[in-house]
Amino acid sequence: MERNIFSFILKYSYRQQIVLVLLAVINMPFTMLGYQLVEKIVNEGIQGFRKVPEQVTQDDGSIIEKSVKMMIEFPEAVFGIGPEFDQVIFLFVLVGLFLANILLLQGIKYALNVYRGVTAERMLRRLRYALFQRVLRFPKPTFKKTSQGEVISMITGEVEPLGGFVGECFSLPVMQGGIMLMSLGYMLIADWKLALAAVALYPIQFYIIPKLQKRVNLLGKERVKRVRKLSEKIGETVTGINEIHAHDGSNLELATFSERLNGIYYIRLQIYIWKFIIKFVNNFIQQLGPVMFYSIGGYLVIKGDLDLGTLFAAISAHKEIGAPWKELLGYYQRQADARIKYEQVVEQFAPAGLFDEERLMSEPETPVTFEGNVNASGIILTDDQNNSVLDSVSFTLALDQKVALVGAGGSGRDELSEVLARLIEPDRGTVTFGGHDLSALPESVTGRRISYVDNAPFVFNKTLGENLFYGLKHRPLKDAEYEGDRKKERDSYVSEAKASGNLDFDLGADWVDYDAAGVPDTAGLRQAGIEALKIVGLDEDVYQFGLRGRINPETRADIADGVLKARKALDERLTDPSLAVLIERLDPNSYNTNASLAENLLFGTPVGDTFDLDRLAEHPYIQEVLEKVGMTSQMVSMGYQAAATMVELFSDLPPDHELFQQFSFVSADDLPELQGLLAQYTKDQLDTLKPHEQLRLMSLPFKLIPARHRLGIIDDEVMPRLLEARKAFAGNLPDNLQGAVAFFDPDEYNAAANIQDNILFGKIAYGQAQAQERVGALMREVMSELGIIETVSEVGLEFEVGIGGSRLTGAQRQKLALARAVVKRPDVLILTEATASLDTSSQARILDGLLGAFEGRSIIWGVHRPAMAERFDHILVMKGGRIVESGSFAELNKEGTALSEMIAAEAA
Repeated sequence: MERNIFSFILKYSYRQQIVLVLLAVINMPFTMLGYQLVEKIVNEGIQGFRKVPEQVTQDDGSIIEKSVKMMIEFPEAVFGIGPEFDQVIFLFVLVGLFLANILLLQGIKYALNVYRGVTAERMLRRLRYALFQRVLRFPKPTFKKTSQGEVISMITGEVEPLGGFVGECFSLPVMQGGIMLMSLGYMLIADWKLALAAVALYPIQFYIIPKLQKRVNLLGKERVKRVRKLSEKIGETVTGINEIHAHDGSNLELATFSERLNGIYYIRLQIYIWKFIIKFVNNFIQQLGPVMFYSIGGYLVIKGDLDLGTLFAAISAHKEIGAPWKELLGYYQRQADARIKYEQVVEQFAPAGLFDEERLMSEPETPVTFEGNVNASGIILTDDQNNSVLDSVSFTLALDQKVALVGAGGSGRDELSEVLARLIEPDRGTVTFGGHDLSALPESVTGRRISYVDNAPFVFNKTLGENLFYGLKHRPLKDAEYEGDRKKERDSYVSEAKASGNLDFDLGADWVDYDAAGVPDTAGLRQAGIEALKIVGLDEDVYQFGLRGRINPETRADIADGVLKARKALDERLTDPSLAVLIERLDPNSYNTNASLAENLLFGTPVGDTFDLDRLAEHPYIQEVLEKVGMTSQMVSMGYQAAATMVELFSDLPPDHELFQQFSFVSADDLPELQGLLAQYTKDQLDTLKPHEQLRLMSLPFKLIPARHRLGIIDDEVMPRLLEARKAFAGNLPDNLQGAVAFFDPDEYNAAANIQDNILFGKIAYGQAQAQERVGALMREVMSELGIIETVSEVGLEFEVGIGGSRLTGAQRQKLALARAVVKRPDVLILTEATASLDTSSQARILDGLLGAFEGRSIIWGVHRPAMAERFDHILVMKGGRIVESGSFAELNKEGTALSEMIAAEAA
């Protein structure tokens, strides 16, 4: 990147800067015309005279030319051309010209400012894009010294002011300087003494302001550094939040943060004080101008050497000088600040070992595959303290072999894996795959022919499927088709991307490399993804995600039809009495005793937040329905009865008692409030309850589940009335609430419910032994017969994994990364302790699966247990950054070898 901000601006926007400067220059003559019109309006239009030159003989006999007043004989033509007017019309014509000149000036300024804004935003977009691209080109060791908080702060916050400066860097000084020159020029024409008075104090400002600004610049530079460190601390805190809470480190972190805020506070305070001093000096000197005008100008008017119109025009011109002068001083401050920010940012984004842009962006002319041997020759690698990590590592292996790298921590095993995956560049030596020098290949080859997984893989904040197929998306392979407004939007995007130096690839296009995955289309890709998940043992988890997933039955009609078939098949199975007791099906004409009162009343799935099942009693329409069927008082009475029962049962129990879990609609924290209500009111006084107290009691029955809570409150007398309320709720739903509930229909797919609930179409019976497991097995059996298990798993691919995969367990993240590496079918799979965090059975399953899937291809695995090496064709044993043994397991597993010692130590 350009080291100087002005070089950056000129390189990428010199044409735009020329246009901006031209607009600023065009503004100047019209500014001068405005001053002249003010003088004409006062002198000619109002006072009725004009100044004309006249030769005057001095006392010493010399002749000088002097302006004298000459009364105008109206009617008179404006500027001596065109029709003649009497004085009043003459005045209004001049005022009209003055107004037209103002409109023209404002139009020029509008065009200038809009174009300035467009240029600024495009250049800011270009700069951020360039910085982000540089992040992708950082060598891996850079991230050990640069925190993500600093990088984020620089790309987002620190460069923000640079965009505005780019738009004004040349046009603003030209325009504001031009206004000043026009004003000074007019005063020189009017009277040189006035011009001298106007600028007499400016040299003082020129001397003082830069010295004060230099101090502000140094403080600004220090502020930027400290804010970066603050961002780093925030990022570190978010990442290490578990450790902070686990070790009661909150006070230490708050004290550290407070100390850093204190440092920033004093720097910002100093900046504020010095900026105020600069502002004070500017304003004070500026206000001295009128003093000079009223004194010197007034004296000249009294003496008859200056007319009043010229003095007014000069005062107006001086006011015009004040604004541009302030703008220029502000520009000087912003220029200094922008220069510092740009240089600091560029310095941070130019680390040693920065990759070439071609490595990221170039494509090979012909497809490259790795066949033959992998050869490492004289690999030397040191860390940032110049300690040896890899010392002259050399080997040659066939690319159809399964190779185990065995070594303890610090042996160089992990670093060698990263060198082979081209995540780290060695200081010396070469690595070739199939005769291709790894260092000379672009990522379009290495990133597709090699897969790498370590013991802490990263999962993006996308769907599980998007993470799974991430390694197949390199460039758009099939353009999306747009029409109408969408096409215009796309064309505009491409135009702006090119103007800003950004990549114009379309995210809406199809990026998937189906050939790399060995499939013809999207359906085949999903199938390949499911197979990869089976290899690593994540298929069952994804199936469960699918059961909890929701689909749009209009766009995924095939899945919806399959689910409805499964529902009917399950119905047939439930004719068996031994199975029927496991599920209480939903019936529009029956009360479901395994569902809450709220669920029974709605008899559907809430859509959005309109009907919150936990706060249903507060909804006005629910209250209206209960009042309509005459159940309001009964619901309050039921709530009172539930509260009395809960207080009686739980008042003497500890908060963690298991009964609180069974009766989950009341917590230990609720008991004191309920006790207070019961003490204040008897059952006969419920009609005297305050509205909020009535609502509190009425909310309790909504959470009751008869089969679970067995309190006898919702009995055979209450249930028919609740069914009546159900019908009233659905039948009288206002227009503004239509669509807020997806009602249950035995013959329709419920789009608001998940797949499992759609198949069950009921509630699992409470109290039946192992009901959850038995129902799950029954559902799987039904779906297996219908052949839709993998279809459900495909829905599971749409599961949102959260930031950094936070909605997945550690084991699930690890398996997902392995599946991602498998599905793109690389020539070489490089692993580093990739299964160390998994249980033993999962490790064995994944090892078997990967060895089978990569038959004829290479796996280079940095194993975490030396005994795992027995399954591999070749073994490299590392110690102290060197390969100390190389051979098959049979050759190396002998007494006295390093491998046998490691295996023995592991067994011990």
